[in-house]
Amino acid sequence: MTYRSYVAIGDSFTEGLNDPGHDGHFRGWADRVAERLAALEPGFRYANLAVRGKLLDQIVERQVPAAVELKPDLVSLCAGGNDLLRPGGDPDRMAKTFARAVRDLRATGAEVVLFTGVDPRDTPLMRHVRGRCATFYLHVRSIADLYGCRVVDQWSMQSLRDWRAWSEDRLHMNAEGHRLVAAKVCEVLGVPSEDDWRHTWPPRERVDRRVKLREDRLWLREHLLPWVGRRLRGTSSGDAVDPKRPSLGPYLTMADADSPFGDARTP
Repeated sequence: MTYRSYVAIGDSFTEGLNDPGHDGHFRGWADRVAERLAALEPGFRYANLAVRGKLLDQIVERQVPAAVELKPDLVSLCAGGNDLLRPGGDPDRMAKTFARAVRDLRATGAEVVLFTGVDPRDTPLMRHVRGRCATFYLHVRSIADLYGCRVVDQWSMQSLRDWRAWSEDRLHMNAEGHRLVAAKVCEVLGVPSEDDWRHTWPPRERVDRRVKLREDRLWLREHLLPWVGRRLRGTSSGDAVDPKRPSLGPYLTMADADSPFGDARTP
């Protein structure tokens, strides 16, 4: 199946943090998937409405109606991760909101792709909410069955359990992690891809304990404490951030880097 238009909605994961792209924007798995879809369909158009830090209610209130208005052939929705990190994140309540959003998106006739999250058992900051995450992502699977959606199951992706797929903040994937997710999405869509999400990492050299402690202290100072500070102040990293692709437009190549959509593709 080919797609003529694709809208990606969500938070930092779909925006593409921390996969550097062109012209100061992040690339990410969604841009990588759009690149593959554009290669298969002349005139393909792409929009990415995702903004870092957004909660499920914010995504459903603002991004879902915008996606419905754009009437694309394909929509990807990944939301709820930021809610699950907060003490009040109720996976059952979240599932009801999520289901309404999926219903509205499917009512347009669009193909909808949903996501489970990565198993957080190896992540110190998220390990304590593992049960809450598992409950919500079981809801996501049930909602996908109910409305006939495709599911990208990151929970089962062993390739993402290696820290070499993650950036220094330990919350967002790096370019390699986004590449693996893009390969998985392409497989779920039945789209050919040169990459394989079943990546096997080579053995790592043992890290000296003193080096590990130094890395942990740096992560605490540079990433964890600022994150906690934003929670206490009630602010978000995405408060002053606009969607990088607010409307459907061509997915252009590096030769068109001086165009409004020139950030779409990087080497």
